[in-house]
Amino acid sequence: MRIFIKLVRSTQGATAIEYGLIAALIAVAAIGAMQGIGTKLNSTFNNVSTSLV
Repeated sequence: MRIFIKLVRSTQGATAIEYGLIAALIAVAAIGAMQGIGTKLNSTFNNVSTSLV
């Protein structure tokens, strides 16, 4: 518990938490973008596959 209190009072701890939150938000945005791109790629490959047959 003492370590947690020191971390809360420390500005370095606050900065580390902020960087962690920023990294998490970037990861969520990247995952969302990749899911959208994946859906479009799947559609494109299906169209190409259909055209080849």
